[in-house]
Amino acid sequence: MADRQDGTEAGRDRRDEFIIANEFATVIVRKVHTRNGVRLEIASPKLGHSIRLDPLELESLTWQTTDTFSRFLENPFGPGS
Repeated sequence: MADRQDGTEAGRDRRDEFIIANEFATVIVRKVHTRNGVRLEIASPKLGHSIRLDPLELESLTWQTTDTFSRFLENPFGPGS
């Protein structure tokens, strides 16, 4: 899709996104406006996975311990992978 002069790509405002990467992973994080309100979309372009989280789902991440996220990484691609 072609970039437009106003910084959007097919209606997406590129100012509302950023990339976080290291030697193990790359994710694109963007603010998305939906009919149900604003969501934070986290996408893994390499794997083709994405998720949109609402404010409560995002807040619930702050309730977790580092151990919770460590357990996620024990089987990073989900059950059966």
